[in-house]
Amino acid sequence: MPKQRPEPIDIDEQVERPSKSQLKREMHALQALGETLIAMNPTERSRFPLSDDMLRAIDETARIRSHEGRRRHMQYVGKLIRKEDLTAIQGVFDAIEQEKEQRDHAFHRLEKWRDRMIDEGDDAVDLFMVDYPNADRQALRQLVRNTRKEREQGKPPTSSRKLFKHLRETLAL
Repeated sequence: MPKQRPEPIDIDEQVERPSKSQLKREMHALQALGETLIAMNPTERSRFPLSDDMLRAIDETARIRSHEGRRRHMQYVGKLIRKEDLTAIQGVFDAIEQEKEQRDHAFHRLEKWRDRMIDEGDDAVDLFMVDYPNADRQALRQLVRNTRKEREQGKPPTSSRKLFKHLRETLAL
């Protein structure tokens, strides 16, 4: 009986699979995503579209104490997260990042206003009042005077912090 030779494989029909290393990298990335979700507090986590199984696995992580048990559990979390809607989860992460950037930008604006008020005095307070008419002019002027006095005397910037806090409360940030 003659040996049967395998039929030649057509290269176009061959489906390219990712390498084993690539699959491991993807698995580790999903586990890291799971770690990030576990590290969040429950109110932050509630923004994400997660299945009930995933939420149970995240809650169960807190009671696992052994290193090896936690490692195996994180593999399980990685397996569960593959079934989740990753684009929706990434969308929530992007929204959180955008909110953080907006908050940082607002804080930088406040810092500039504080520094400008300290440097320019009442003129800058008047300009601030034009932009934010609900602000308390008297309190701002008093805080600016106290901050200038502290700087001249070389004291810690207590009034500067109070001025920043007052500005933050005025703008409700």
